[in-house]
Amino acid sequence: MYINITYSEIAENKGSSGGLVHYLDKEIRMQPEKQPEHWFNQQRNNIPSQETRQAIDYNIAKLSKPDAKFFLINISPSQKEITFLKEKYGEIGAKEQLKVYTAKVMDEYARNFKRVGIESNQDLLWFGKLENHRYYSYKDPEVKQGIRKRGERKEGEQMHIQVIVSRKDARNKIKISPMNKSRGKNTEHSKKMGQFDRSAFKESGERLFDEAFDFERGLTETFRYANTQKKGTLEQRMAIYAEKRSLETSLKLSPREKQQQTIKKSALVQTLSKTHLKAPEPTQFLKLALAKHRPDDAPHIPQKKKKKKTKDQEQDQELTL
Repeated sequence: MYINITYSEIAENKGSSGGLVHYLDKEIRMQPEKQPEHWFNQQRNNIPSQETRQAIDYNIAKLSKPDAKFFLINISPSQKEITFLKEKYGEIGAKEQLKVYTAKVMDEYARNFKRVGIESNQDLLWFGKLENHRYYSYKDPEVKQGIRKRGERKEGEQMHIQVIVSRKDARNKIKISPMNKSRGKNTEHSKKMGQFDRSAFKESGERLFDEAFDFERGLTETFRYANTQKKGTLEQRMAIYAEKRSLETSLKLSPREKQQQTIKKSALVQTLSKTHLKAPEPTQFLKLALAKHRPDDAPHIPQKKKKKKTKDQEQDQELTL
């Protein structure tokens, strides 16, 4: 699952959202014969483009000219995840499930600010747009190498969702920006301005997908793995590499070996639970320690004298040997 927050490469986010809304309607223009994908949010699934633009553009109270007015959130499942959804829910069902999931992602977006009054997607002004395809841009290596043309459709499963979210909350009162980390020494200031952890937000979106759809994600497919490889310290990278090796070794075991390993672990646990190992008594421990490391002025602790063997016992011992 790839989740990213941008200012917007298509349209400047310090002005009207009209340019971005127009761009995200491209599939309607390119495929007029197909059922159009309308804008949606937590309340409706058939919001007209004009209503989306006006709502975002009018929700800018007390924002100055150079302030960002909105942000773009890209929610892109992997091809494996899309195939999984379509196999489980069908083509139309997968789209509807992805829209429901988007609302949950926006809940996490709101909570991540850790700010009073911004606690769920209901407190935000946002609009989502489902796109069925992706297209090559001038940035793609294939276009640079002349293998593909700009604007050409990409292969494979490319269904994803773009979300425009206002800089101001749904009541047009509170400024909130996911670009504001604000984790300085002034705790009160940080609470007032909001403190957004983008890494935590991306990881929560991945966790939500797995929980909502019972999706089994491999370690190398996680955001944690990718982020550690990119930004982690040497110790963190070594730790996650060791975790990866351990998982690979476990996967190589046959079902019988896994069963034997489970039985051994269970037997070991039972053995340890039945074993009662007693620690030496404190007095005995002190006596032994003082006997070995007794300074000259330390009090002498008398040791128990061994009983002398009788002549009959000594003779019995010699016969035994």
